[in-house]
This record gives sequence, structure tokens and C-alpha cells, in this order.
Amino acid sequence: MVYKVIGLMSGSSLDGLDIVFTELHVNGGKWSFEIIAAETYPYDAHWQQQLQDAPKLSALDYQLLHTAYGHYLGAAVNQFIEAHNLHYQVALAASHGHTTFHLPALRMTGQLGDGAAIAAATGLPVVSDLRALDVAFGGQGAPIVPMGEKLLFSDYNLLLNIGGIANLTVNTGGAYAAFDICPANRVLNSLAQTAGQEFDAGGSLAASGEVADALLAQLDALDYYALPAPKSLANTFGTDVVLPMMASAGLPVQNALRTYVAHVVAQVVRAVQVGGQQPQGSKMLVTGGGAFNDFLVAELGNALQPLGIEVVVPEANVVNFKEALIMALLGVLRWRQEATVLASVTGASRDSIGGAVWIGQEA
Repeated sequence: MVYKVIGLMSGSSLDGLDIVFTELHVNGGKWSFEIIAAETYPYDAHWQQQLQDAPKLSALDYQLLHTAYGHYLGAAVNQFIEAHNLHYQVALAASHGHTTFHLPALRMTGQLGDGAAIAAATGLPVVSDLRALDVAFGGQGAPIVPMGEKLLFSDYNLLLNIGGIANLTVNTGGAYAAFDICPANRVLNSLAQTAGQEFDAGGSLAASGEVADALLAQLDALDYYALPAPKSLANTFGTDVVLPMMASAGLPVQNALRTYVAHVVAQVVRAVQVGGQQPQGSKMLVTGGGAFNDFLVAELGNALQPLGIEVVVPEANVVNFKEALIMALLGVLRWRQEATVLASVTGASRDSIGGAVWIGQEA
């Protein structure tokens, strides 16, 4: 069976909207994929500000933004289909939305981007709200990508995504565990922007700095890191907790970046060790925007080498679009009425078939 699907992902780093058109093949329960087309549509200053400020809005204004962003996503899908001549080829679109509120302890998570608006704008069947059911069942609602990693990337023991938040999936003999590690690009990019750069290209600024040991110790001592899995982070942990700590240290930007890289590396190593000893020759697949931070990846490789773990950065389309690809797969699983979220990962009472379905075609 072949499914031709568009996946949409907007990460917490606010750099843009990732769109993938993929062919997903399933044969005897074995899944494979081919990325046919993929693009990132950067957010302009207006949308960056709108998404960043969304948690501060009144209930009415938030709902109006939810609808407007849904129509924005639908227009982006239409633009993508036009640009890649995909007319009449797309069977389904699946959208993660943009996370604003994430309070699993209160059984609540919120993603902007009204699925009904996407369906109305595109005329396609659309799957959205992929986290909500897991949270309703008492789960963290995150990470949700491990189901896709299990089906598409089972050759790897460890899968690290370095986006706005870094998260890790651990595959131990086919049993999967996963959790959010720490804020990553959301903090690194914010620090780089104080030096007039959108991001620290290749990690060159960080590489020129020095670690501030006292600040590093403070960061590593944050309560979240001692919590057992399953656990997940809201974007506000980076913006409201970590960034004020960085600012109060008063460091030159190079030293701040170098210290935060050391923090990310230390927490990844800690997460790997908490996840259980991996056999020699284990491989860690590294994706997300942070995979292009050469300095961060090199530091990570050096730190994991004594544990016998090799860091693998795949080809660019997988680095950039793995999460959007997996959103496409989750949409197909929802359409097939198969589990989309692993309770072993999120701590929910059971696996669930998550996602709201909106039928955009004419009856």
C-alpha cells in the first residue's frame, strides 16, 4: 500500500514551517518512505511575533489566531502543491500545529492551527490535534515522534532531535522510551540574536567562547533534569527559566553560547545514561536544526565516544524534515485507525489513536 501525504511541522524555535510531501509504503507491516519534495517557509516578523506572543492573548484573540493560523497553513499547503506540481496527488495532509500551551499535569495541551481551516483552504482530508488524546489519557503528549521512529528508523538505538527543545528516543530491543531533554535551539538562537545573528552558524560563535563553570553548574542543577521519564517541556521553560538565567550571568555572547552548548551536551549524555547502557557500536541518529551546528555535534560526539556510541547525521532532507515526515505518517496511522502514540513513551494509560480528522472534499 502506498500513501501520498503532506506533513506539516512548526517547531518551538520559530524559524519556519516545514512541509514534506512523502510516499509512505507499507508491506506486511513494514514501513518505508521516500521524500518527494520538502521546503521550509520561514516565518516573517509578523508571524514570529504572533506565535511567540500567543500565550499572552485573551481567549477570544487566541481563538481568532488559531483560525487565522489554520488558514495560513492551508495557504502554505496550496503554495507548496503549486510550486511542486502536486495537483491531484496528495491524499491527506497532517499538521502538528504550533504548540503554545503544554500542561500535561492538568491534562491540557494546545497547538495553534485550526484543522478545519486547513481542510477548508486546501480541499484535502486533514489530521490535526495529534497530542490531545494522549494527554487526555494521562500522558505527557510528548514526544509523539517515537511511533514514527519505531516504524521508519528502527535501525538506530538512539534518536536525538535538536530543535527548539532537544528530545531523545531510546530503542532497547524494540522497546521504546523517549522524553524531552532540555531547551536547545530556542535558547541558542536567542543568544545568537543578541549578537545580531539569526543563529550561530556552524556553532562558530560558541567555538570561540569559554565555558562559565558557575553558570553551567546552575543550569545542570535545574529541577527538571532530576525528574524521571516520562516527562516533557513547554517552550516557556527555555524562555522564562533558562534565558533569564543566561542574561543575569552577564556573559559575552560567545561565552554564553559555549556554556549552553556544554549544558546541552551534558544533558544529552545524562539522558543516554538514564535510558540504560547501550551496547558497544550503538548509533545515535541526530536530526533537527541543531544537527547543522558543527561545533555542538562535534562536542556531542566526543562526549559519547567513551560510551561506545557513534553520532550519525543523515542526509539533509532527513535532518531538516524528519519531524514533518513523521507527522505525515501519524496522519496515515490515524486514517487507518491505528495507534499513533506509544504509552510506554508518554506515560498514558494506554496507546491511543490520536488526531482530529477534517474532510475538506465535497461530499
